[in-house]
Amino acid sequence: MTLDKKTNVEKNVVELEITVPAEEFEKAVQKSYLKNVKKMNVPGFRRGKAPRKMIEKMYGAEIFYDDAINEVYPGAYEAAVKEAAIEPVDRAAVEIISTDADGFKFKAKVTVKPEVSVKEYKGLKVEKILPSVSAEEVENELKGYQKRQGRIVEVPAGEKTAEGDTVIFDFEGFCDGKAFEGGKAEDFSLVLGSGQFIPGFEEQMVGKEAGSEFSVNVKFPEDYHAEELKGKDAEFKIKLHEIKREELPALDDDFAKDVSDFDTLDEFKKDLEKKILDRKNEQAEREVEAKLSDMLCDILEAEIPSCMFENEIDMQLQNFERRFAAQGISLQQYLEYTGQEVGSLRNMFREQAEKDVKARLALEKIAETEKVIITDDEVNEEYNKFASEMGMDIEKIKSEYMTENIMKDLSLRKAFEAVKNNAEISEVKEAAKPAAKKTAAKKTAAKKTTEKAEEKADEKAPSKKPAAKKTTKAKTETAEAKKPAAKKTTAKKADSQE
Repeated sequence: MTLDKKTNVEKNVVELEITVPAEEFEKAVQKSYLKNVKKMNVPGFRRGKAPRKMIEKMYGAEIFYDDAINEVYPGAYEAAVKEAAIEPVDRAAVEIISTDADGFKFKAKVTVKPEVSVKEYKGLKVEKILPSVSAEEVENELKGYQKRQGRIVEVPAGEKTAEGDTVIFDFEGFCDGKAFEGGKAEDFSLVLGSGQFIPGFEEQMVGKEAGSEFSVNVKFPEDYHAEELKGKDAEFKIKLHEIKREELPALDDDFAKDVSDFDTLDEFKKDLEKKILDRKNEQAEREVEAKLSDMLCDILEAEIPSCMFENEIDMQLQNFERRFAAQGISLQQYLEYTGQEVGSLRNMFREQAEKDVKARLALEKIAETEKVIITDDEVNEEYNKFASEMGMDIEKIKSEYMTENIMKDLSLRKAFEAVKNNAEISEVKEAAKPAAKKTAAKKTAAKKTTEKAEEKADEKAPSKKPAAKKTTKAKTETAEAKKPAAKKTTAKKADSQE
């Protein structure tokens, strides 16, 4: 391979003129002939036995050129990139100049990594919130354990329904004395107070005994999804079969022994307080790192090619798709559930993708400035860590992860550590939170089936934590048959922080 010419055609775009000499190209052509001759029929010769010159005379000398070009191009391009000392960030646009007995000549126009400068990255000022744990937080954590140990029991005969109970009942709805389509169900299960039905329905189910029959009178909202029922008064005839209630264990020392390694409830609560504080401290640390990552984006000076942002979005979208595929949900299904298109989903990732690209460029420059060195021991330690986390053989891990990429990640992680270690981090106590006010449960406008898809994309700046974490949530809804008392709502679109 010969690099004939290197031209800076525009900002961050370089054009290379490359020649693959005749001898090297001839080897590729011969290889193409040997690969394809078995599929060729030439009069006077057995299939696969025709001489190359005879085939070229019959079909033209260029018959084997396409395969030959595919054979020599990757190596020639990579060698030229290395010789030109450039770092492509996108696929090259290739233009063939000539292909003949003298060899293969082509141009490759490629977008390259921009020149980068980072302003003073030492002494960045950031606040760290020192968290505290309230008694209410401990109680809420404790209630979670209590709820997990709870059981649903049928209430004794004669007891009446209360908010929070699960009721099993039949219903049939009537408007103007006539049953309406889809207004009937049997053995329907409902948690009272869940807000699944239109206003007034669940409230009238409270205070009833199992086995009773009664009517619930409601008015369909003006914005109800069924045109023929909008704003109409309705009567639902109810037959209540069963009342079920959650029975929770007492919060005492015996409970603590059942759910933990502690002998007393006080010891268990102290341990919960410590765990909550540890979680909050980890979150506070992540928030510091996210702030520092954002600051790196602000002090970066570079004209970044748009393709770098688009390629990052592509990668994050692929990761997003893989995570949903692992749950048995295709990207197309997700888009249908959320009423989105691929374009809107890409826009959802755009802000964080741009931050990630900027943070990575800044850290690469800092790693260069700090003369970061990665040792073989550090690389092997990372391989061992991967093998342990994934439960895979170390050799298989090494075959799937390029050492060069691991070295880059470690280098950027060290660069971020240099930024963090030299930052001026002031500690501020967490403001006390006001006591939570009890509010009435919000009534949803519809009875709905919700499939919740939640994912945390850890597309961070190169270290494990420098860039802000992203969370993508999607709520999907499907209409339910035979549930007319429920109002229809519009599915929420996925929303991203990461």
